[in-house]
Amino acid sequence: MQLPAGTQLVPLDSRDRLEEVLRFDAWAYPTGVAISDLLELAIPLPWGRAWGVENEAGELAAMYAAYTLASFPVPGAVVPGAWLTWVGVHPGYRRRGILRELIAHHFADCLSRGEAISGLNAAEAGIYGRFGYGMAATQVSLTIPRGASLRDVAGSAELLVELREWDAGRDGAEIAALHAGYAAVPEGLGRPGWVTWETAGLRASADQDAPALREGLEAERLLVVRDTAGAPRGYARFRRKPGWKRNVPDGTVELRDVVALDAAAAHRIWSVLLDLDLMARVETGPLTTDDPILTLLVDARSAMPVTNDLEWVRILDLPRALAERRYAAPIDVVLEVTDALVPANAGRWRVVAEAYGHAEVTQTAEEPDLWLDIRELGAAHLGATSLAALAQAGLVRGDTQAIARAGTAWSWPIAAGASWVF
Repeated sequence: MQLPAGTQLVPLDSRDRLEEVLRFDAWAYPTGVAISDLLELAIPLPWGRAWGVENEAGELAAMYAAYTLASFPVPGAVVPGAWLTWVGVHPGYRRRGILRELIAHHFADCLSRGEAISGLNAAEAGIYGRFGYGMAATQVSLTIPRGASLRDVAGSAELLVELREWDAGRDGAEIAALHAGYAAVPEGLGRPGWVTWETAGLRASADQDAPALREGLEAERLLVVRDTAGAPRGYARFRRKPGWKRNVPDGTVELRDVVALDAAAAHRIWSVLLDLDLMARVETGPLTTDDPILTLLVDARSAMPVTNDLEWVRILDLPRALAERRYAAPIDVVLEVTDALVPANAGRWRVVAEAYGHAEVTQTAEEPDLWLDIRELGAAHLGATSLAALAQAGLVRGDTQAIARAGTAWSWPIAAGASWVF
């Protein structure tokens, strides 16, 4: 590694360094929560897969970490992958090439572990494209007025509703199972990018409802819908924020996450959320761009949808990554790929697959049909970013027919995405 003089890379493998890490992290990501309060939280830092850059005084100048995900959903499969997180450089050490060295270390670590892809949520959208990450999944956020009309769904009225204060000990396992189960919905297709709380640290972080994180709001509330046999079919976690305008209720339901395993459950959940007393609106966190509520709303425009980038994917082992996922149409195409940071990915690759099958990926000397960078291949990897759209922007080159065939094959019927930022 070529770190600045006087600095060195060290493993962060002990919780004894937590306070130091949190104080450093507050430089990279300013927070209004006191360090003493943060120390009491379930911090999901993956000790043993976290690395810091120390100066000569032993102080942190930069760091990064990665969650090890055994079951990252891609089109038609779940695969091992890494999730890059806790990335930061102290303002006194910026513009010295440290981030580039950390990314290179992360790539080498992933490849040594047999992980063909790395994903992340980007704090700033302009950073990671230069390292070959492509924007692979979009989120949508909504502000839905209370009482918004929903289309009818058969079976919704028969579902049972439970409303209570969140209790991690009582509710955590059931909610985690519902959330994980949604990755496989609809059966036979599944939702690419639906990362679950599969590590103990992520689960503990997702379960906590510490007062320090509430920003003055009430304790977290839980809504569960069940069928007549008592089996859970969906849930929502939320807080209410009271408000008044000229003696008229103007409260806000701040929705943390919502999962429904079928249309009836989705309709029942939203019927309750949109009819809570003294509330004027429901504000959502990240939703997938095909979340049922967008179709259930009679007037989706009234929900003021706002889209943003959510998941970024970096392909590290091209032949393995392309062979692990499935394809929505038959394909036989030769790709000319550039990759400035992982030379083994660069070159010509023939990708052959049957509809909804895995691909055979081999190096070839044949003439290419498409030319693209590893960034664009990562953007298309979850099936939500169209290769044809990238071609329209000049980021993929090839003849129209080849672009059309590849765009269809790399797509997926279910939009990629997740319900949380991690």
